[in-house]
Amino acid sequence: MTILRRLLALFRPYRRWVIGGIALGGVVILANVALLALSGWFIAGMALAGLGVQSISYFAPAALIRGLAILRTGARYGERLVTHEATLRVLAELRVWFYERLEPLGPAALDTWRGGDLLSRIRADIDSLDNFYLRILAPVINALLCSLVIVAGLAFYDGRVAVLDLVALLLAGAIIPLLALRLAAAAGHGLADTRAALDAAATDTTRGLGELFVLGAFERQRARVLELGERLVAAQRRQMWVGAIGRALSGLVGNLAMWGALVLTIPLVAAGDMPGPQLAMLALWVLASFEAVAPLPVAFAAFGETIAAARRLFEIADARPAVTAPLPAQVKTPERFDIALEGVSMRYQLIGDWALENVSLRVAEGEAVGLVGPSGAGKSTLLALIQRFREFQSGEISIGGVDLREIDDATLRQTISVIAQRTHLFNASIRDNLLLAKPDASDDELLEALRLAGLGDELDDFPEGLDTLVGEVGTRLSGGQARRVAIARAFLRDARILLLDEPTEGLDADSEARVLEALGKLMQGKTTLLVSHRPRALAFVGRVVRVGA
Repeated sequence: MTILRRLLALFRPYRRWVIGGIALGGVVILANVALLALSGWFIAGMALAGLGVQSISYFAPAALIRGLAILRTGARYGERLVTHEATLRVLAELRVWFYERLEPLGPAALDTWRGGDLLSRIRADIDSLDNFYLRILAPVINALLCSLVIVAGLAFYDGRVAVLDLVALLLAGAIIPLLALRLAAAAGHGLADTRAALDAAATDTTRGLGELFVLGAFERQRARVLELGERLVAAQRRQMWVGAIGRALSGLVGNLAMWGALVLTIPLVAAGDMPGPQLAMLALWVLASFEAVAPLPVAFAAFGETIAAARRLFEIADARPAVTAPLPAQVKTPERFDIALEGVSMRYQLIGDWALENVSLRVAEGEAVGLVGPSGAGKSTLLALIQRFREFQSGEISIGGVDLREIDDATLRQTISVIAQRTHLFNASIRDNLLLAKPDASDDELLEALRLAGLGDELDDFPEGLDTLVGEVGTRLSGGQARRVAIARAFLRDARILLLDEPTEGLDADSEARVLEALGKLMQGKTTLLVSHRPRALAFVGRVVRVGA
């Protein structure tokens, strides 16, 4: 119920669309019932009139039948338009809502989730929520309201038929759907989890394809993906079978109810207590009434999947960020750009070894300091703390005398530029990747940044200049070129603090020389921390500090 309430809250801004779609759906159901019932009465009445048994007014019911047919068609079109518009608006807003809650968690609080699993939550789980309104909320409300109207109308003609229809509707609209819910619950929950595992495995396979081939592990990974695919299909098949059987049972109940209505009304017609056309009307009225509850078995069969998807989304939304932003009243902006660490200690787990312990360091404004130390000493952790990607347990870090915890995120991002060993380039053009640093930059500014980064001459060899696509994670560029695109970003941002984390690692001697030349220009006048073990890189700093034992 908590999850249902939270889902309803997400639909609240679009409640007019939601209510409008439900109202139009109700009109469709009631118009269809009235059309079928009136048509049965009219056809039977015309047949008896043809035999000379009775007379009948032709024009009024014929016009009403045409009107109901037009009403049903128009309402069906409107219902489809409004319900899908409401669903698409909610799904679009839901993605924004999810990203707004995901962003503060990165990167530290997201360590416990695999990238493929997060992708599954953003894509598949959010898409699964279209079931909530289209296949669960709207059909359930329409079934309840329309059933009451239908049974009340039947009671006006024959109380016994109304009671029969009410019992049958309860069986087809409540008992059978609840049975479907029970039978499909495990499959629905397993479907969401298996889909997430499959997405994660497929993502890992794609990213690590080269390593899998080199290590001879591709077939094992392939078998794992196939196994997950088979489990997903099995869960989907079970859910579909439960829904199909439930719908078949609902149809069977509807037909039995119609026969029950005939059994109750035929003696009345035979005794002359009920007009013959009314028998056809009531029988078809009862049969048509099951349109109100027909979607419910399928809807309840998918209910488990929908709830599981919502639970996975709310799990992320409810996660607490590892780093808390300062309150607006606490925010301060540094006017200097020196860095100071005093007795900083940090560990990744509440109980575990310290990644940094009692570290103190001062870097004057405009000074370049190199950080060296063994692997695992905490050099990269130190840079992550300055970026506020992780929280430290004790000590103090300040920029320009302002406590780092009192600087808002936007100011900090404008203050710091980072160039790391693993440079992420999006599968877009060089222009698009550079504009991330300065969205309003002109082409002249982009070209100048590339020239300062040492890519000016090489850009002329690219097939489409700034519009050259770099490929997935920059695979169309060499390692040195990708690193220099990142340096060009830093030139565009022109932040006053520069954090360099192994910027030349993995490069050959020629690429290293080009990158270092570009970094030398970038570092001028900037407060710089350089993590590296390469002597050629450390030659660019004024002093070197050892971190760890």
